[in-house]
Amino acid sequence: MVVTRPDVERAATRIAAHVRRTPVLEDTPDLTLKLELLQHGGSFKARGAFNRILAAGDLPEAGVIAASGGNHGVGVAYAARMLGVRAEIFVPEICAPVKVAGLRALGAHVTQTGAIYAEAYEASAKRAAETGALEIHAYEHADVVAGQGTVGLELLEQTGAFDTILVAVGGGGLVAGITAALDGAAGVVAVEPALIPTLHDALANGGPVQVPVSGVAADALGASRLGRVAYDTVAAAGIRSVLVGEDAIVEARDHLWRTYRIAAEHSGATAMAALRSGAYTPAPGERVVVLVCGANTDPSTLA
Repeated sequence: MVVTRPDVERAATRIAAHVRRTPVLEDTPDLTLKLELLQHGGSFKARGAFNRILAAGDLPEAGVIAASGGNHGVGVAYAARMLGVRAEIFVPEICAPVKVAGLRALGAHVTQTGAIYAEAYEASAKRAAETGALEIHAYEHADVVAGQGTVGLELLEQTGAFDTILVAVGGGGLVAGITAALDGAAGVVAVEPALIPTLHDALANGGPVQVPVSGVAADALGASRLGRVAYDTVAAAGIRSVLVGEDAIVEARDHLWRTYRIAAEHSGATAMAALRSGAYTPAPGERVVVLVCGANTDPSTLA
């Protein structure tokens, strides 16, 4: 299933009253940062969560349920709280403590189980079948993908035009949504940790495949398989992926803090790592946007 720009436009109308219009920071004429880490819940995930819940209409008494590496769960919990809906969130054992604390602070019922996201998802799906709660998948639903894509429409309004946007990839919902939103108005480059190459391997194999999960960004980009909706949308547009190493991600996170005082988590700094490491080299005069997508990190680890 391919998500389209009209899908994203409908999502933007639906969620407009519920999400922040996050700022952009023009560093140079050729480099702009989109600060989506300032979204409610500390990441872009609230956009997709609101769109999924609002598009569903009447909800079951059991409310909503989701599995998450952390950020999606926080987005769902925030949307549920604001809409007066019960939320149950399953997270893996690698979920950062700051994210677990954030989930509980938002009133969600939290179950921590499984070594990685895929195992938490299995437990969540079983629970959803038992309770009848509305399942909000982190990336494998068109409404979620369209909601995430609204950041792309917003960016076009704020900048007027740009040439390329660098987007971190886990399960693929964000990069697919932005691809649909831009609809050819700018190039999209997917940036993935070399240790979790979900899109890279999907493109190489003609469809989503299982990949190992490890590394500093695994709590947020730790999907072991790219979503089918994301693959269909991204592959149809010819989007390419670049891989970045662990040291590059750590250095990019440190750079964002030292240079801009932006407290990004490792996943939120992954797109910047492509520029800093040379995994992506812009052409002379190319106007590049780096999407800084997540802030749910322990600030004591920033120096």
